[in-house]
Formats: sequence, structure tokens, C-alpha cells
Amino acid sequence: MATITEAGRRGDKVRSDCWVRVEPKARGGLKLNVTTKVEAMYGDAVRATCAAALKALDVRHAAVTVEDYGALDFVLGARIECAVKRAGLGGDSHYLPQPGPGFGSKTARERFRRSRLYLPGNEPKFFLNAGLHEPDGVILDLEDSVAPQEKDAARLVVRNALRCVDFGKSERMVRINQGERGLEDLDAVVPQGAHVILIPKVETAEHVRAVDARAKKLAAAAGLKQVPFLMPIIESALGCFEAAYIASASPNVVALTIGLEDYTADIGAQRTFEGKESFWARSVVVNAARAAGVTPIDTVFSDVSDMEGLRAACLEAKGLGFEGKGCIHPRQVPVVHEAFAPAAEEIEKARRIVLAFEKAERENLGVVSLGSKMIDPPVVKRALRTVKMAEALGLLPRGWRKEK
Repeated sequence: MATITEAGRRGDKVRSDCWVRVEPKARGGLKLNVTTKVEAMYGDAVRATCAAALKALDVRHAAVTVEDYGALDFVLGARIECAVKRAGLGGDSHYLPQPGPGFGSKTARERFRRSRLYLPGNEPKFFLNAGLHEPDGVILDLEDSVAPQEKDAARLVVRNALRCVDFGKSERMVRINQGERGLEDLDAVVPQGAHVILIPKVETAEHVRAVDARAKKLAAAAGLKQVPFLMPIIESALGCFEAAYIASASPNVVALTIGLEDYTADIGAQRTFEGKESFWARSVVVNAARAAGVTPIDTVFSDVSDMEGLRAACLEAKGLGFEGKGCIHPRQVPVVHEAFAPAAEEIEKARRIVLAFEKAERENLGVVSLGSKMIDPPVVKRALRTVKMAEALGLLPRGWRKEK
């Protein structure tokens, strides 16, 4: 008996998504029935996309029903492909929609990663306007926010989103799953130009190197000049003890972060607002990241209604040495940016150090001094970063290099 399969969502409250039902047939050709909430303006276009997807997947004999609730082409294609594959059709074929304006965008190792906004991978309605909130990065999540039975669906939606959605200046990140499923996630997202791969629940350097090796092969096969950067997530006691090795496992690691929900569960503690139970772990992550020359990034703040609590948590994280924090709601992004911005006294101190450094360079001096105090290279490096951030945020006016 043929397997009848479904994919996607249906119902009055569904938006920017669709529902697909596929009933394979032994003969009789392809019967496509499409209903859409945007019939008047886009009905013909929706049907054309559905037909193109089924043709690319070589579906010849089946009854296919599509209920569209305003889904864009990349969602329609992903939902149809998922239902088709669940029905055992399509073989190794895929339906890849035409790339959008953000496809092929580049990133850089040295850039701000103050905020990273998590977007559930199977909820395309959250993707479309994510870039408007200007997080430093958007995370298309394939792991904890996706139910086990929807992992296959989320992978296709995220793959297509990387091709089609314009996330603006935000870095395009993907959190993959654990183990072999995570490596298979790479097959879908690396060829589509994901900038950063977040690796969950990392406990060994070998775990990072396995992801890196697979990503390199996939990038080379796709003809990409840039291999995705990596951001391991420490989420266990063992991960903490291995953090220094994890952070330095590959030159493609650009940041190290921590997930406190899983960490506190692993050590048998309740997560609290004060965070005493995780102070050691967070300090370990900061020191491991600094030792490896990568960016330490703090965990998420889970209360989306408590902006003052978020601000306090960001300032505490900054005091520990972190340079960013995870966000689970767009309203958290501006608070995180404000909290991690350098204060006026930090900017002034950094300005004076940078001026002294540049003067020493012009005069070919081997040391940098500010007044009677010698300035060490790490201090200069931190000052240069502070100045760069202040310039980007408009906190330093033009011509600031002129002596006061």
C-alpha cells in the first residue's frame, strides 16, 4: 500500500507557511490540487512553483494537495520536497529555488558578534524580517527548537532560506544537530553559503575537527572560496574541562559559547538569575576562548519580558570577559548591543592608547608608552578593538585622531 505523507502546517492561525499531502500512485499521472489564501494576486504563481518542484523531484504518478497560507517559494519548495521524500519518492533529486540577493554573501573572521538571534528552523514565518532587527548574526536552528519528527523538514526549510532570504548585514549561522545527524545537516547548509556553524554539546576537540573536515569537503565540492567558521557550544562538565582544546581544535573556530540550560542539568543544579552555579563554567569558557584567540560569547537570557534583567546580565557577562550574548527574541537585540557597547571612559582610554601606539609606529619605536607607563601589546589590541567598535557605533566622531 502506498504511503500517504504530509509536511508543513495548516490552520487559520498559520502564516507564511503551507501544508502538503502526497499520495503516491502506481499510474494515472500527477494530479495537483492547490488552494491558497493569496489566490487573487498570486494563485497562478503558487501553482507554477508547486509544479516546478514536483517536476524537479521527478514525481510522475501521485495525488498532491497543497494548502497555502502565504508561503514564499522557498517554503513551498521545502514543504513539497519533504512530503515527497517522506513518501519514498524523489530519490536523490532536490528542488533548489532560485537564489535571492543575500546568496553568496561573505563574512570575516574579525567582526562583531555581540548578538546572535535564534530562529527555530521549522518556523519560516520568523525568517523574513529577522534581518530588519540588525542582529550581528541570525541562527537558523536545527537542534533544540525543532521536534525530532520535524528534523527532516527543518533541514530543507533552512537550506532553502540560506539560498533565498535576505538577512541583511547579519551573519548567517546554523546550529546543527548532534552526532551523525549534525554531519548530515552540513550536507544541506554548507553548499548554500552558511557563514558560521554552531556545534552543540561539544565535549572533545575531535568533534570539532570532524565537523570542520566535512565542511571543508562540502565547500570544495560546491566551489566555495570560503569554508564556514565554527562556533562550538560548551554544555556539559566534560566540555568545560576540554574547553581549551575545543577552542583551538581548528583555525576555523572563531568563537566559543556556552549553553547553561544543558550545563546546569548536567551538573545537577538549578539555573538561577544570580548564576553562582555557572560562574566557574563561564569563566572557563572565557579563558579558553582568550587562550585560543577566539571570541567568548555568553548564553541566552530566557526571560524575553525582562529588559532590565537582560541589561544587567549583559553587563555582568561583559565584566567576566564575554563579548556577546544569545537572543531568543528580536526585542533583546538593541539591549544587548547597548550593553556591550564601550562606555565613554573606555573609549577615551582606548583612544589615548591607540594614539600612543600609532605615534610609536610612526617614530619606529619598539615600545609603546602612555606618559610614563609602558603599554603591552594585548592592551593595544584591546584598545584597537574598542576604537573600532566605537567608530562603527558612531560613538567616536570624525577626526577623533586629532590630539585634544
